[in-house]
Amino acid sequence: MESVNTMTLEAGKRTNVRYWIVVMLFIVTAFNYGDRATLSIAGASMTKDLGLDSVGMGYVFSAFSWAYVIGQIPGGWLLDKFGSKRVYFVSILTWSIFTLLQGFVGSLGSISNAVIGLFILRFMVGLCESPSFPGNSRIVAAWFPAQERGTAVSIFNSAQYFATVIFAPIMGWLTHAVGWSHVFFFMGGLGILLSFVWLKVIKNPTDHPSMNRAELEYIEQGGALTNMDQPAKKAAMTISKWDAIKQLLQSRMMVGVYLGQYCINALTYFFITWFPVYLVQERGMSILKAGFIASIPAICGFTGGVLGGIISDHMLRRGYSLTIARKTPIVLGMMLSMSMVICNYVDSEFMVIAIMAAAFFGKGVGALGWAVMADTAPKEISGLSGGLFNMFGNISGIVTPIAIGYIISATGSFNGALVYVGMHALLAIVSFIFIVGTIKRIELKY
Repeated sequence: MESVNTMTLEAGKRTNVRYWIVVMLFIVTAFNYGDRATLSIAGASMTKDLGLDSVGMGYVFSAFSWAYVIGQIPGGWLLDKFGSKRVYFVSILTWSIFTLLQGFVGSLGSISNAVIGLFILRFMVGLCESPSFPGNSRIVAAWFPAQERGTAVSIFNSAQYFATVIFAPIMGWLTHAVGWSHVFFFMGGLGILLSFVWLKVIKNPTDHPSMNRAELEYIEQGGALTNMDQPAKKAAMTISKWDAIKQLLQSRMMVGVYLGQYCINALTYFFITWFPVYLVQERGMSILKAGFIASIPAICGFTGGVLGGIISDHMLRRGYSLTIARKTPIVLGMMLSMSMVICNYVDSEFMVIAIMAAAFFGKGVGALGWAVMADTAPKEISGLSGGLFNMFGNISGIVTPIAIGYIISATGSFNGALVYVGMHALLAIVSFIFIVGTIKRIELKY
């Protein structure tokens, strides 16, 4: 395929190919989170069939994140070396295969074999998904100018809620009607098909045949890193990846961003692991009803997620600094997320859902960590930097499910779990206000 540098491009009205790119990122991320959430929807039935208690289920929930964290730095390195398109294709294909295979764990004979098999398969899903969000960040940095980056990131990031809106009712119905194994068959099979759609749709900005020069110049003038995957660019990297990582870890700004993302992800992992179980065990809903009810806070989280990016980019265009434009939605959103603790003091099912909807709306508004990453990552190691960021953020995916499992086991209720999650929202506020400081792109020292 001819590149933009050699092909003839019309200079007329600016094309908007980048919008279709972010639509594809949104769809893939929705499947990404749908596959993560399979266990939470099927979990209540699986615990009965496999004989798991709350602590055991907490460890199985965390299996994904152990591998996801381990794979972040290698995944980011692979993205920088081989490019987003190829690495991401392999990622989608393999995580979907391992999701599908989870449907067979009930046929492994003994309960112990089933639990071990489930843990291993969840671990492999996490390992294969590890390049996904660093890949999203790289693609947004390559395709979008700074003044549109917050919106683009918020769109793909809000897919985590859209996944629940779309897939939770379907997975709840499948579990109710034909059994929990079909949840994994359904999600895994669709994901395999999606991986080949990805190959057809995703291209580098300088290689896309539908993009005209006006759009290319517009995004480049706005700071898009359109040549990120070009061989000449990669050859210019003379610093070792470990030296680059050391420089990132010595940055107070990045340490604050990493801590903030860890705390924000505590809310995410509560939502995609224990929240449906909370509705069934603590609030007495049926599995089918919980699947549909869980979609209400998800819709609010999706709305807040898109709105947070729009607000941030609007502030940037109005002349506010990048620091103020990114931090304001994060702080306000996390303040609203803390309201979930109020659920400990109400009995009405309607009030619980309303409060959770407000909390996850706030979480959506505040989920701008990946926009900050796209704004700050050194251009030479965008994938590696995103992997490091995601590694710290998703350590929360290991700790949160296990900690909540122990809290429930020790107290017999979810009250302490909601306080635990709410305190993480408060710590995220402290981190972004007092630790992060000025948000700016890091320049590596050679």
